[in-house]
Amino acid sequence: MGIETAPVRELIAALARRHEEARGGARGVLVGLVGRGIGSSRSPRMHEREGRRLGLRYSYVLIDLDSLGLADVALPEVLRAAADLGFAGLNVTHPFKQSVIAHLSDLAPEAAAIGAVNTVVFEPGRRLGHNTDSWGFAESFRAALGNAPLERVVQFGAGGGGAAVAHALLQLGADALDLCDPDLDRAKRLAGSLSERFGRTVAAVTDPLAALGGASGAVNATPVGMEKYPGVPFDTGALTARHWVADIVYFPPETELLRRARALGCRTLAGTGMAIFQAIKAFELFTGLSADRESMTEHFEAAA
Repeated sequence: MGIETAPVRELIAALARRHEEARGGARGVLVGLVGRGIGSSRSPRMHEREGRRLGLRYSYVLIDLDSLGLADVALPEVLRAAADLGFAGLNVTHPFKQSVIAHLSDLAPEAAAIGAVNTVVFEPGRRLGHNTDSWGFAESFRAALGNAPLERVVQFGAGGGGAAVAHALLQLGADALDLCDPDLDRAKRLAGSLSERFGRTVAAVTDPLAALGGASGAVNATPVGMEKYPGVPFDTGALTARHWVADIVYFPPETELLRRARALGCRTLAGTGMAIFQAIKAFELFTGLSADRESMTEHFEAAA
């Protein structure tokens, strides 16, 4: 069943009006985040505070399809409505980072290589997809785990976020990467494209615990651990203090996976760093202005 454009447009317009009214009715830069279960996202306050710091009237709207009662098939209408209503662009999160590509005009080189989009910029007559997740994860890793061994890494999740993180890990110098995903075919497709591009060993594995036994570290690039999907993505009994563990989930900022890993003596990397760094790039794409890293970090922490 299709989704009528008018109701979707009215829903998005109402969200935009509410934000503008809360800021005195002044229209300025209008952007948003589209996804599911995103009510705890800190992106609105992070973006808006940086906008104010730079003298912009800046509004960031959460377009949560769960809260709006919209099915996945509403995504193209959400994009059309946002563009028609004057949004500068949208961030895109779970579960739309790959499916959104079919509804875009063009992809920036990094998004085309990764096969996933987390930022859409609306330009006259076109929708341009970018990926700031990969750069965001890499910058976060360098800052917190820069000297961590990368001989072999096990990554859980081969979806849109996983594709971005896998590219980042290989660009950071990972010698080998094992991908674990409930959808084995999806993991195989990603492994094949990565092996071809980077010329390194990337494999789709069916036994994550065996893979962890010989790994330097592990990354969770699934939504498991989010408030909407509580739990851990794998049996943490396979971890030892020699492993490092990274998570791309950032709400809550300390996931159950990171809590258990830290208790075992593992070095850990929270998803907060990736969330901040990807937002820096997205802000620049939306506004054409450079965001300050320290300020964005402060905005993120203040949003808690």
